[in-house]
Amino acid sequence: MNKQRAGVFIAFEGGDGAGKSTQAARLAAALESRGYTVLRTREPGGTPVGEKLRSLVLDHGNGDIDAHTEALIFAASRAAHASQVIRPALGRGEIVLTDRYIDSSVAYQGAGRDLGQDAVRSLNEWATSGLEPHLTVLLDVDPQLGRLRRTVGQAAEDRLESEADEFHARIRDAFLNLAASRPASYLVLPAHLPVNELAGQILARVDALLDTPPAAAQDAVQLPAVRGAAQHGGGS
Repeated sequence: MNKQRAGVFIAFEGGDGAGKSTQAARLAAALESRGYTVLRTREPGGTPVGEKLRSLVLDHGNGDIDAHTEALIFAASRAAHASQVIRPALGRGEIVLTDRYIDSSVAYQGAGRDLGQDAVRSLNEWATSGLEPHLTVLLDVDPQLGRLRRTVGQAAEDRLESEADEFHARIRDAFLNLAASRPASYLVLPAHLPVNELAGQILARVDALLDTPPAAAQDAVQLPAVRGAAQHGGGS
């Protein structure tokens, strides 16, 4: 049964190895058990073209990908994701949980690649026609802890995961600064906390969000033309 009258859009952000996909899955299960219709998706990806772009930009062996090309690939994937997956789901009154969204590009390409955070945000707001989440859950992870988690069992890292810790430190700082600039729109949690504790705090915040009058929630996303996929994780 679909309880909500207006769609709700929640993004999970944080460095690689923060546990975003785990927490998105826990939240989805909790909400579905209450009768909500939930769509879990990811970036880059979430659409057929997005998944191809994901492989192109994250896999090793595709030649040199300069910073501007990287940023444009992520924006292209996000454009398809927003128009083909997220907006339709919100229009159906579903809860959309995405593993990464615009903040990842602002942090990874804007700060990590030093392309400029304002320039990267403007590019992605244009690509998505300004679609923004009602809530962003930021799981703050120390770069060294993130690498330990990513390489458990000698797992291979993708192009962005394999960057130096200094790169990931810049990304962490950028995420925290983004959250500090709009505290009402973020839930920031230390990624080292136990999984169950994190899940409980996230669910409590989402419960409060779902208690918001439907008209207010609708205005926050401004469907169908606004201001400003499918499973888990991704490098930007």
